Order: sequence, then structure tokens, then C-alpha cells
Amino acid sequence: MDRSWLQHALTVDEERRFAEQGYLIIENAIPQELVDRATAVVDRITAEEKAREGLGANDGINIFDFIGQDDVFLELLDYPTTFPKVWGILGWNIQLYHSHTIITPPNAASGPGQQGLNWHKDSGRLNNELETDPQPRISLKVAFFLTDTSELGRANLYVIPGSHLLNKLPVDEAKKPKGGLAVQAKPGDAVFFDRRIWHSSSPNTSEVPRKVLFYGYSYRWLRPRDNMTVDHLMGRIGPIRRQLLGAAPSGWHGYSSPKPEDVPLRAWLQENVGEQVAA
Repeated sequence: MDRSWLQHALTVDEERRFAEQGYLIIENAIPQELVDRATAVVDRITAEEKAREGLGANDGINIFDFIGQDDVFLELLDYPTTFPKVWGILGWNIQLYHSHTIITPPNAASGPGQQGLNWHKDSGRLNNELETDPQPRISLKVAFFLTDTSELGRANLYVIPGSHLLNKLPVDEAKKPKGGLAVQAKPGDAVFFDRRIWHSSSPNTSEVPRKVLFYGYSYRWLRPRDNMTVDHLMGRIGPIRRQLLGAAPSGWHGYSSPKPEDVPLRAWLQENVGEQVAA
């Protein structure tokens, strides 16, 4: 429970930009020292996973459920420059429901982005089975960039600003997606994006590998999108991290009708921010 969270609350301008555009860039969200530590761990688990899958150095890879593999990932889970903006957007009844890292080597032979721009919204069947137009937000991702994508051709994340309010992909007269732009993030930048925004990976035509950590936050009543292998952490982390990693002390109703012990983040906000924030 970190009072430095209070120094990085979601601003009125950030809230407006995220609501209008569907994404938000926080520059220099994490220091180079943390970028270096996270990169070293990502390199290790990438080598291990590629060996298991029989992939080569030139193959890209998307590794799911990294959150429980090293404490550096816990550090980023509720990092002071980013986590307050997550609760500022979604509120206090939240969890981490998904984690994955995408590694795209230069001129990768396989993996995300090699097929060109593959425009999509996150969360799979939610996009088919929710009824309203636009659909509700429900979740967002925070992407921590470990390598430099400030130039084009470095497996940039592409987004269509404002498309989170459109259920259908916006296209031009030639039926091609319109309005897309490349996010040009630097190492240490964090990019927030609404799960509904139309976005895409892209090929890496540079000489610089791309490494990004994606943290998916959602309301606690949504089922996790991956295995969330975190039971081994629960006995040594604080109550807010336990909430974020899926604990519900009061039982199954604690996800949809939480009691105070299920959502310690709410009590922290009541005490440190005010009753109106934790309503």
C-alpha cells in the first residue's frame, strides 16, 4: 500500500484523452534500471520458452501468464506511475486477469506481426456476445515498453484513435482500415489502451528487437484470460496485491458482490483519497 500512488493519480486531461481516444501514453513511466531488470528476466523466460517450443532465435513469441515467474513482474503490477491511473479509469473492483509478453526479433520468421496489420479488439468472445453499441469497456491493458519503438518499422503497436466507440472496424471507400497510427514508444514508456480499441501488431523490419510486457486489468467478476499461476505468491504479498491476483476471501460471491475483505483497495482509497472515489 504505497502513498506514492497519490502523486500519480489520473488527471482530468488524462481521463478526457483516454475517454476520447481509447489510449494514453505515460512517458518515462519506469526508470531505466527497472527496464534493465525486467529485460533480463524477459530474456531468460523467452529463452526457456523457445527451448520448450523448439523455436529459434529468429522466431517471435507471445508468452502468456508471466506474472508469477519473477518478482520484477509483481513490482510492475501496482507501480506508482501506472496503477493509480488503472483505478482512476476502472475503479476499485479490479484484478489482473491477463499477462503476456510479445517478443519480436528483427525480421522475425514467425510470431505476431508477420502477417501485416491484423486489426482486432481484445477479449475474444466479448466482442461477439455483448449487445450494446458501443460495448462497455470492462478491461484495459497497460503495455510497458522495454525496447525502443520510437521509430517506424520496429514492430510498432498500431491503434485507431477513437475506435473504442465503434463496434465495427472503420474503413475507407476502398474497404481498408482508416485512421490507424503507429505508437512510437520509448523504453520505459507505458501505453494504456481500452480493450475495445481497434489495434494491431506489425512486422519488425529494423535491426532492433521489440520487447513489451502487457498487463490486462479488468473488473473482478470477469474470468481470467490465462492460467494466472499465482498461488505460490499469495502467502507473501500484501492484501491489495492479493486482490489484484484474484483472491476472494469471502467466497465466490466476493467477486460480484464483494465484502470489505475482498477489496482492500477500496478501503485504502476511502482512507487516502476520499469516500467519493470509493463509492
